[in-house]
Amino acid sequence: VPLQAPGGGLVQPGGSLRLSCEPSGFTFDFHAIGWFRQLPGRQREAVACISSSDSRTKYADSVKGRFTISRDNAKNTLYLQMNRLKPEDTAVYYCVYDSRSNICGEYYYRATKYDTWGQGTQLTVSS
Repeated sequence: VPLQAPGGGLVQPGGSLRLSCEPSGFTFDFHAIGWFRQLPGRQREAVACISSSDSRTKYADSVKGRFTISRDNAKNTLYLQMNRLKPEDTAVYYCVYDSRSNICGEYYYRATKYDTWGQGTQLTVSS
C-alpha cells in the first residue's frame, strides 16, 4: 500500500483526533498532498490539501476552523488534526497524493487530481 494512514477510530462528539499518513517507498516532499473522505452513501469529497512549495492549505467549508492539515517533510508524514468533531464527520478518510503538482490550486477538490490514494481509515463520531 503506497500510503499508510492508520489512526481512525471511535470518537465522541466534540472530541479530537489526529490522523497521520506516511508514504511507503517514496517521499512526497515536493508534491501536493491531502485528505478526502467518503460519508456513508455519498461520493468521496475533498477535506483538505496542502501544497509543498509554500505549505498553503485548502479546506472544505464543512471543516474550516475545526480541521488543520499539516506536513512534516523531515518525517515524510502528513497530518490531519480534527477538533470539535461532529457525527456528520463520520466517514472513511483517505490520504491522497498528487505526483504531478506541488500545489493544491483551485481544483484541489477534484478526486482526479490525485493519482495515489491510501486504503482509507474509518472515523466514527458517536456518543
